[in-house]
Amino acid sequence: MTDIQTVLGEYSQWFNRHLDSFFPLPAGQEKRVVEAMRYSVVNGGKRLRPFLVSETAALFGIPREQTLNTAAALEMLHSYSLIHDDLPAMDNDDLRRGLPTCHKQFDEATAILAGDGLLTYAFEILSRPQTADSETRLALISLLSRDAGAFRGMIAGQMLDLHAEQSREENKNRLVTRIEEMKTGCLLRFACEAGALLGRASPEQRQALINYARAVGQTFQISDDILDVEGSPELMGKTLNKDQTQGKVTFVSLYGLEPAKKIAAELTEQAKDTLRIFGTGAENLHRLADFIITRNH
Repeated sequence: MTDIQTVLGEYSQWFNRHLDSFFPLPAGQEKRVVEAMRYSVVNGGKRLRPFLVSETAALFGIPREQTLNTAAALEMLHSYSLIHDDLPAMDNDDLRRGLPTCHKQFDEATAILAGDGLLTYAFEILSRPQTADSETRLALISLLSRDAGAFRGMIAGQMLDLHAEQSREENKNRLVTRIEEMKTGCLLRFACEAGALLGRASPEQRQALINYARAVGQTFQISDDILDVEGSPELMGKTLNKDQTQGKVTFVSLYGLEPAKKIAAELTEQAKDTLRIFGTGAENLHRLADFIITRNH
């Protein structure tokens, strides 16, 4: 196990210990949707996005306890997107993290409501006074609304991804880059920018973290595309080779496997180069960039 995997594992254990406190069960029959929400959040996951919130805030001396609400809100929103992405009308997946997807474990209607519940819960958590001061809370809510949204955010990327194979856009390279940047990159950008906000970073420091997130986000999605081709279903915990089966436009389908790996390696170096402003304090972020390109799940 590498150093960054140890760090990620320790953070995940800490983060997971706090998750249950966000899911008190109602007494009535409505508790089923809360059970579905909890099922989709607590069962596994790398906790990469919460870790990025904590690690970027730590650059400015903010302890992880003060990042918990922001990190939890982001993970709620990310989990909502996975629930909906797995639905029959979207990617139609039966497995997520090695377990039945939410609509398989419960039912399709409950899964839709669980996703809706997590989406709205994310903003409730961000609005809580213990998250940050009022000005920072407002900025965080505004950022997450943008990065998760339908104009420049995750939902826009998902829409492009669904219809990319029918797109008439001649420059498929540009299209796939837009998909990767929005579908995966926007939430990673929020994670890093949120840490900058919580830490009251300077404009130069905030921009450096945004640039890091852009490069890491693109690398993460390319890595996912590569693992869909040559990964292990057991390690990935989901059905593989679906991109090719569904005719999706990816870096691998456009460039081929080896050129896609080369692009990811170049982006990794770009990501690390953006961190020079932080000196040795960003060592975990350096290691994380390398981990993303070498991960097997």
